[in-house]
Amino acid sequence: MKKIDISRIRSYSLKGRESKVRVNDFSRPHKKGGSFQDFFSSLPNILAAKHFKDVVAAVVQARKDGRPVMLGMGAHSIKVGLSPVIIDLMERGVITSLALNGAGIIHDFELAFIGQTSEDVDKEILSGAFGMAEETGSMLNQAIRTAGTDEGIGAAVGRMIHSSDFPYKDKSLLAAGRGLNVPITVHIAIGTDIIHMHPSFDGRATGEAAHRDFVTFCSLVSELEGGVYINLGSAVLLPEIFLKAVTLVRNLGHSLQHFTTVNMDFVQHYRPNTNVVRRPTQGGGRGFALTGHHEIMLPLLAAAIIEQF
Repeated sequence: MKKIDISRIRSYSLKGRESKVRVNDFSRPHKKGGSFQDFFSSLPNILAAKHFKDVVAAVVQARKDGRPVMLGMGAHSIKVGLSPVIIDLMERGVITSLALNGAGIIHDFELAFIGQTSEDVDKEILSGAFGMAEETGSMLNQAIRTAGTDEGIGAAVGRMIHSSDFPYKDKSLLAAGRGLNVPITVHIAIGTDIIHMHPSFDGRATGEAAHRDFVTFCSLVSELEGGVYINLGSAVLLPEIFLKAVTLVRNLGHSLQHFTTVNMDFVQHYRPNTNVVRRPTQGGGRGFALTGHHEIMLPLLAAAIIEQF
């Protein structure tokens, strides 16, 4: 065996090498008494922190340009107490539309109606009592049954809560959307939500209202050029709805190329990263994945956006 001669290795000057990390991109230590803007500016311009800053910049620029910022979200964000943050962003004109899954209207209604939600499923499933709260089933199904010919589930339930005397309706996303004229659409799969088990459930009325919401959602996506779509914690349903809406509006000839998508979740899943972050933005957009708990990440994002405005 002939030994290699390592003395012949070719090297180069470090000074001429292109590097991906520079000290100018480093973080700065937080100083006691500093502002949130100081904290935001101190984040490193590296990896997820840079992506976070890029998302903030995209949202701010979209609204300055009069372009939409659409939020699609699972119900977990409501259950961890984020409704006031989202309502504030709606009131500030940052969030221009909201899309929920079927569980979203359940938790939103229960919080408005009685100030609490999220039953102990492990306990109630044994007796068959899980999901059988009378008011939740009867009042939501009644609202959906009485939806007008131009109303989807979001508008119908929002109208019901907004016109009610519920003691906590100021915490309702649906009521806020109604009062602020912010479109809220609701997207369901029949059999996934507790109100579908109740005798008051009307499959025809629910399906028709859900279809109207899908058409409304597609209409909103048709104007997304230059805007931002955020998927907050929906692992399956809303990423699928968004992908179908994107292809539908492109099929109809709408320009949808330069826009930003964001997936925010505490675990990154295949479907939202494929159907929100990657596939829709291939033609010139940008997609980001921000990982972290909703109850921390969304308030951080909201505060950063407010500071940049």
